[in-house]
Amino acid sequence: MILEVLGSAVLGLVLAFVATRRLAHRLPAQPLVYSTAVAGALFGDFVTHSALGPGTVLLSLLGAAIVSASSLSLLLRPSRHLHRRSAPA
Repeated sequence: MILEVLGSAVLGLVLAFVATRRLAHRLPAQPLVYSTAVAGALFGDFVTHSALGPGTVLLSLLGAAIVSASSLSLLLRPSRHLHRRSAPA
């Protein structure tokens, strides 16, 4: 159980590291990104572990990765290239 939680936290840190390296121009401050990723991973692990029960470490880590990535996606700002004007009425 403790290793599962630590693994989820490390997974969140890895996802935050990759996100800050690839999408730094579209993300807010790094402390917010790292804390959001770790909190999402821990919450995802908790929910998955509660739903599936003990003995499903890989599935719990998968749930942690999914919730962490979706939490990080909520922090993304729109790209500057996507700003388009609407058609005149």
